[in-house]
Amino acid sequence: QVQLVESGGGLVQAGGSLRLSCAASGRTFSYNAMGWFRQAPGKEREFVAAISGYGTTGYADSVKGRFTITRDSVKSTVYLQMNSLKPEDTAVYYCAGRTVFSLARSGGEYDYWGQGTQVTVSS
Repeated sequence: QVQLVESGGGLVQAGGSLRLSCAASGRTFSYNAMGWFRQAPGKEREFVAAISGYGTTGYADSVKGRFTITRDSVKSTVYLQMNSLKPEDTAVYYCAGRTVFSLARSGGEYDYWGQGTQVTVSS
């Protein structure tokens, strides 16, 4: 059974940093695309960042230059380094995995999801 487990969320002041981790088990995601999405209260889930099996990355405009997605293929773990955090970054952050190499920006193209981790940025 595939599991994606996020960790690293928490409360941080505006301008601070957090690093989220997503550990995959049950199948290898070493060369599969992985992504991060977020959902704020009362809002729809939105794309944040993704990384392909080849290491190509993509970001939402709202986080470009502040967030960095990386992966450790040996550990089947994906990271999201979040710097210069803003109150509008407050949301539940979800890790997602695909069964193919290419990254995607639509949540509907992901096959596996984690349970989410809360990120709260205070002003």
